[in-house]
Amino acid sequence: MNVFDSTLTTKGQTTIPVEVRDMLKLKPGDKIRYIVNGDRIYLRVKNRKAADLAGILHDPARKPASLEEFDQAIGEQLAEDDQRIVDDWNRHQRSS
Repeated sequence: MNVFDSTLTTKGQTTIPVEVRDMLKLKPGDKIRYIVNGDRIYLRVKNRKAADLAGILHDPARKPASLEEFDQAIGEQLAEDDQRIVDDWNRHQRSS
């Protein structure tokens, strides 16, 4: 895992560290989506195809995942997403 720091200005702006910009192949004008999930925030480049980002997370020291591990991870993510949708719906129903 790599950790990069940045400072927030009084205008709410920050500079994405050059290492991150290089890894994501960001250039001026690229759009970035912020995804908030609990206490975690993810950045996603919006104007790129998934194929453009292929290999950026490659870690030669990591053992490749099996199909069963992929299936398990996908199932867990679907279950989390389903629960989020149910929770959002329930909050909406209570506020209506």
